[in-house]
Amino acid sequence: MKQAFSWWSFANRGLTDAELLYEAKAIGYSGVELPTERLFNAVIDSGLEIVSHAGHGTIDEGLNDAANHDRIEQEIESSLELAVKYGIANLVVFSGCRSQQIPDNLGIENTVTGLRRLAPLAESAGVKLILELLNSRVDHPAYQCDSMAWAASVVEQTDSPMVKILYDIYHAQVMEGDLIRTIRCCSSLIGHYHTAGCPGRHELDQYQEIYYPAVLRAVAETGYDGYIGHEFIPTTHPRYGLIAAYELTEVATAKK
Repeated sequence: MKQAFSWWSFANRGLTDAELLYEAKAIGYSGVELPTERLFNAVIDSGLEIVSHAGHGTIDEGLNDAANHDRIEQEIESSLELAVKYGIANLVVFSGCRSQQIPDNLGIENTVTGLRRLAPLAESAGVKLILELLNSRVDHPAYQCDSMAWAASVVEQTDSPMVKILYDIYHAQVMEGDLIRTIRCCSSLIGHYHTAGCPGRHELDQYQEIYYPAVLRAVAETGYDGYIGHEFIPTTHPRYGLIAAYELTEVATAKK
């Protein structure tokens, strides 16, 4: 299984941009997630792949509000051009926040409508739109796509091979746990995975509650052959966290 790291959580923590790319490549990583656009050429030149990019604007103002659909379509069109140019496989999309005006049922309906509108563009470009599941308890208050049931309903109704769920294991643990069963039963709906320790969103170590060897093994057993993206905030030098996460994932997902 290929491994990537999220740029935002490792950059500016003791390594220059060039050093971070070099170190990650030397450890064995083959991809970077969410680098800023100014770094796209540097990422490619370092021999790493750009795995994901934000498809549209803010997390809080997303697809669950029909008033945002025209803007989001324009932003997705621009992001798809970048994705095709730089070989980016995934664009992250967001539900937006729930409110009295947008309860869960309407949020699902609007998000499905928006994604059905965007799906032909993604299919034509060969780029996946991945709807991110985030927690609404700690990091993203009121975010609407905060459960697998909500995300699965949207993706099933959209019914496109290029619209899937970004299953962030940390966020899912904060909200509902039940990680391994969810991964096994919903694997056909999941297009990408993120990791981080819980609580705290730090390293995948013995000081947090997710037993990542078993969780990552479950991912591998579904036949998933995409990227595992590490999106944790290191508490020490980022190189140490990158090495430990890479080695843990290699061991957990190795074929027996």
